[in-house]
Amino acid sequence: MTKRLNSKHKVDRRLKVNLWGRPKSPFNTRAYGPGQHGQTRSAKPSDYGIQLQAKQKLKSYYGNINERQFRNIYKKAIMKKGDSAENLIGLLERRLDAVVYRAKLSTTIFSARQLINHGHVKVNGKKVNISSYQLKEEATVEIKDKSKQLAFIDIALANKEREVPEYIQVDEKNKKAKFVRTPKFEEVPYPVVMEPNLVIEYYSR
Repeated sequence: MTKRLNSKHKVDRRLKVNLWGRPKSPFNTRAYGPGQHGQTRSAKPSDYGIQLQAKQKLKSYYGNINERQFRNIYKKAIMKKGDSAENLIGLLERRLDAVVYRAKLSTTIFSARQLINHGHVKVNGKKVNISSYQLKEEATVEIKDKSKQLAFIDIALANKEREVPEYIQVDEKNKKAKFVRTPKFEEVPYPVVMEPNLVIEYYSR
């Protein structure tokens, strides 16, 4: 499990976006970087700097995936047929923690990861405690029977901050979701502009 050393809110301010689109993000009221130099004007970023920020945004959005793991996802994306940027997004959206988050079984990608790591989630009837587990199309994800009474899952399902995308079907009553298909980049409901093509350029330098 990736250990987060920095506050999630600091990520928003460092990247200068409300990365997860949350109303409580401090970036909404302090739209500048953290620290004593946060409000100073920075120089125009280089092409490399722009690509680096695109990578940091995408990597942070999915729960701050560690660098080695993220590079491996990139390698898989370029080895697959088709558009590498689309492949990259497809691989990220097929992660179990991403699907649990998208299905609103958790309020954040970080709580989705914790839910999985603590053994509360089943895939096609079998317990899976690996957040990066890659789901196949039509896979069923559900909360274990003993865990369905957890209050924070009900809170997450009732949250109106975001909608469940079309490529995931949710049975709220039974706390179950179906990963219908791998989405196209344009279908993924990112609250900020993501540029996976720049991430591909960053790693292919």
